[in-house]
This record gives sequence, structure tokens and C-alpha cells, in this order.
Amino acid sequence: MNPKMRVAIIGTAARSDYLYGPIVKALPELELVAVWGRSEGSARALGESLQVPHFTDLQQLIDHTAPQIGIVSVAYGANGEVGLMVVEHGLSVLLETPIAHDLEEADRIIEAAQRKGVKVEVAEQFHRRPLEQIKLKLIELGIFGRVHTSFNDFAGHGYHGVSVMRSYLGFDARPLTVTGMVRKFGLDAHWSLLSGSRGLRTETQEHGMVEFEGGRIGIYHWTDVGYDSALRWWRSSRFLAEKGMGITTGIGGDVDERLSVLTHDREAPHFITLERRLERNDGGALRQIVAHTPLPEHPTVVWENPFKSVKKGHGVQWHDDEIGVASCLMSLVNAVSSGTEPSYGPLQAKLDQEITQAIRLSSREGGIPISLPVDPQWVRRMEQG
Repeated sequence: MNPKMRVAIIGTAARSDYLYGPIVKALPELELVAVWGRSEGSARALGESLQVPHFTDLQQLIDHTAPQIGIVSVAYGANGEVGLMVVEHGLSVLLETPIAHDLEEADRIIEAAQRKGVKVEVAEQFHRRPLEQIKLKLIELGIFGRVHTSFNDFAGHGYHGVSVMRSYLGFDARPLTVTGMVRKFGLDAHWSLLSGSRGLRTETQEHGMVEFEGGRIGIYHWTDVGYDSALRWWRSSRFLAEKGMGITTGIGGDVDERLSVLTHDREAPHFITLERRLERNDGGALRQIVAHTPLPEHPTVVWENPFKSVKKGHGVQWHDDEIGVASCLMSLVNAVSSGTEPSYGPLQAKLDQEITQAIRLSSREGGIPISLPVDPQWVRRMEQG
């Protein structure tokens, strides 16, 4: 029996306690050995909550507890800084999104990981959620043929939305140019769930079009009130393919997948049925998502939940987002164990962030196409105002 892989949580952001700690403790392959925080108080509080030693000196943590991987979970603005610090200390890491706010800082993380011989995975969970995974499996099997155009219709902000959009085309599809439009608009007074306040609001809408190699297209839409405004309830993603299409329709997190290919007479859409199979007929853990298709070569396509037997405590089963985050973590664990690369990795994470920045750059420059990779001088020009 292989020994458990030793994990340290680096940072005391809220997700360290309510998300990463419980996930690590629930996975049988892993052992949580320590936590690190900048201040003694926050580090001690997290260590006591998760019942492991706490440290404010990263080298002491490594010397005393010998972790093999670190999960970096810090304040949003410190992702790149702390991520680079942990990699420079020789740990393979799972980094929060974005990999870094600055593309040059992302490059420093990638270079340091190569120099130190460690692995980097990024916690981009949106395309790893179960409903996205069954769609990607159907696309991979060729059921829809070649995907020509992919959309993020408010399914996630920035790099999250870009990753969903890119996933349908395949992460090997190379983006060439980005054209963007960003605008601010006033909104009528209404309740904001995230701030817990009511009043007039302003939204920033982002719209981008990405040209990929081979003439394929990615289209991205987002509004910064998309997570908490009754005025902006639509959450969707879409793809248009050679043999069919897929569209997610929904209000907030309550979504319905509509996937179609042609009927046998080639005259109408035939909708693929998605079935969520649970461990009991009255509930329990998600075991599988099964796609029932009209195609004799692929009548039934199954996505297996790799965590179907894992409970997060007190008999409560993981929800779809926790499954996605656990998949990010196990991608890193498998890469470290096998010496291979993570399934997503830092280069993909940097590209998602780069496309997001290019949309804003293009808008700032009057909607001109921005070629990829983005010239760092363009980024500095935007940052300097």
C-alpha cells in the first residue's frame, strides 16, 4: 500500500478552512500535515481548526513536517507572490486562480517550477464540474464532430469563463487574436447578495471575440454583477459543432443541459438525455452522469465520479463544485506521483488570464485586435493608465 501524500496548506484565506482542509482530510490518498500563515494569530486559528501544526516560517514548516505538495490559498491579490515563494522553496503546488495577476509574474512561477523540478496545477474547477465533464467526454468521442464556435454566456468571470469557452474547442486549440469591448452601465436600485446592501449599482460588461487557429471562434460575455443581481440571472455556455450543438440554460446555479444531434432522417434535432445516478434511489452521492444518445456506436456514455465514495463528514456528500476542486487537487497528486504533467497546468492558466487581459486591452485601445501572446508593453501601458 502506497503511503499517503503529505500536504500543507499555505495561507489562511477562508477557503483554506471550509474547502481545502476538509477535502484533503476526506481523500484517502492524502494527509494534511501543517498550515502556514503570515501572522501567528491567523496561522494558529487555522491550525487549531484543522487540528494540525501551524507555522509562520515556511522553511520551518518544510523542515519539521516534510510536505510533498502545498495548496496556496491566500488573499486574492497575493496569489502570484505567495505561489512563487512556495515554488522557490521546492514544493509542488496547487495555486488558486488566477495563477498570477501579472503575466510576467506567472512566467516567473513557471520558470521557477521548471528550475526546481516541481509540478504546478491551478484550481480552475469550472470545466471540471460533472456536467461540464460529461459534455467534454461527448465532444472527445466525436459525437458532435468538430466544434466550430464556443461561447461563455455569463457562466463565469474572467479566466473562469474563458476556461469554459476554451474547453469545448480543446485546450490544445491555439488562440491568435482577441477583440474586446468593455463598458460601464448604471442599474436600477436592487439587492446585492454579496455586499448585503440595497441601492443603485453600476455594472461592467465585458465582451470578447477570440479567433483560434483554423478559423474557429470563441465568444465571451460577462457582467461583474452576474453572481448576485436579480437583473442578471442568466448563466449559460454554448457550443456550435459540425454534427450538433450544446447549450446550458439556467437561472443562477439551476441549469439545464440541452445537447442535440440530428435525427435519423436528418430533419430535426434529437436531444441527448443526461441522467444523474446517485448511490441510492432516494439520494446520496453522485455516482455517474449518463448520456443516452441516438447513436448506435455510442448509445450510452458514462462519466464516473472519482469521489463517489468520499464523504466530507457527517454523511454529507460533496456537491459539484467540491468535486471540481478535488479533481484539481488530484490532478496535481497524480502528476507528482507519476512524473507526468497536470491535466490543466500553469501554461493553460496563464493563457486564460492572458485572454482576459487582452479583452480589456483591446477595448481600451478602441476595439483593435490584440495578437497573442500579448506584448508586455501593452500590459504596462494599461496598468499605467
